[in-house]
Amino acid sequence: MMLGIKRSLFLTLGASALLFSPSAVAQSLQHRPQAPAPEAPQPSPEPAKPAAPVLPQGTVLQVEIPRNYPMKSGETLEGRLVYSLFVDGHLAVPANTPVQGAVVALDPDKKTRWHGRLRGDLTPFHTPRVQFNQIALPSGPVSLVTTGAVTGAPVLHLAAPGASPHRSFVGKYWSLAKECAHQQIAFFVDPGLGGRALQLLYQQLPYHPEHIPAHTAWTVELASPVALPGLSQAAAPPADTAIPGHPEIWSVHALLAGRVTSATAKPGDPVQALVIEPVYDKDRQLVVPQGSTLVGRVTTAKSARSLGRNGKLRFTFQQVKFPPGNRADEEGRTVQGALSGASPQSNAGLSLDAEGTVTPKSQSSVIAPLLLTMLAGRALDNDGNLTAQTGVSSNGFGLVGRVVGIAAGNRNFAAGLGFYAAALSTYENFLRPGRDVDFPKDTRIEIETTPLRAPVLKPQGSSQ
Repeated sequence: MMLGIKRSLFLTLGASALLFSPSAVAQSLQHRPQAPAPEAPQPSPEPAKPAAPVLPQGTVLQVEIPRNYPMKSGETLEGRLVYSLFVDGHLAVPANTPVQGAVVALDPDKKTRWHGRLRGDLTPFHTPRVQFNQIALPSGPVSLVTTGAVTGAPVLHLAAPGASPHRSFVGKYWSLAKECAHQQIAFFVDPGLGGRALQLLYQQLPYHPEHIPAHTAWTVELASPVALPGLSQAAAPPADTAIPGHPEIWSVHALLAGRVTSATAKPGDPVQALVIEPVYDKDRQLVVPQGSTLVGRVTTAKSARSLGRNGKLRFTFQQVKFPPGNRADEEGRTVQGALSGASPQSNAGLSLDAEGTVTPKSQSSVIAPLLLTMLAGRALDNDGNLTAQTGVSSNGFGLVGRVVGIAAGNRNFAAGLGFYAAALSTYENFLRPGRDVDFPKDTRIEIETTPLRAPVLKPQGSSQ
């Protein structure tokens, strides 16, 4: 019995030693479940960046060069945007943004060549064909693909004056004489006198270098869409132009959808223009979205006639059609708007009266033909110095005609050159046909209209 008790005690102690041995402890730790690791905090999602604005195909750009450039193919041009560009009613590219292009070809200017030949100028005049391929944005240069532009000319900013009182026949010509005198004075006092004086010298030479004048502008269209990286569409701050105590007037900026000229237009012909800038009312609410279409008609049209009688052109707008996605009738809404400003590209001066009628400025001068006639007659006086008199009279073919007239030493020959110059000046001032008013496609115009009788419009998706 004692032997059985000792054996039981021995087995119990052995089992206890085996249970608390290091291997047993290790064995129990291996099977213990692992504690779950704490989860890493998930980064919060970044707010979605606004999509970069995209200038659609067909967007019109008007680019102006600030200085003279040589007239040669391949010449690099650096210009600036004349007007801001809008996308979906928001300002995308501000005015004066640098634009780079180049002269891709030179086309003969036959009209200017013939005019120069009559004055002894043998320069082969050309018209540059340009393309603009890059626009400089704050985020860096962006490539462009534009249509080629041929007709470059200074931009004329027309503005309608206030209503002028009725003037008599004498009063009108007195006003015209004062305007001509102011133009002559401006030739000497305005900036750029050196360049104008150089052009006068060139007109006396039989051959001279050509150049593209400063402030020449071209209107081009984008041939493909252009994304503007790094830019966000910012709402254009509407200017509050309302005058207290006066009715509210909206200024609508648009581009003519087609050419309008007094040479072929007739009263009643349709006229359409595309709104390129959103219009806001005095409460800064959108009333005319970008992309709307103005519909109107020609009210006055007279073509140019002989004896220097210039053409006339006037058109008004009676309807505005809003783009798809706006709460507007399909037929459009009635408005009454007349031309209050325009920026045509033309070498001929234009004037705009208070009623919106556009006419070329009269450039006829009585002084030039009379002065040339008097100088030509000096060669026939026999009581003066022959060299001096023939030099003063020979005005027909610039510097070449003057040198030939002096070298010939013949009074009749010198007088003939002088009378030729007087006859040419008389024709150009009084006898040749007048000039027509010509507004090409995409001419920028400004229309003044009264508020529409419609609720405030908001494009779909706008956060106005």
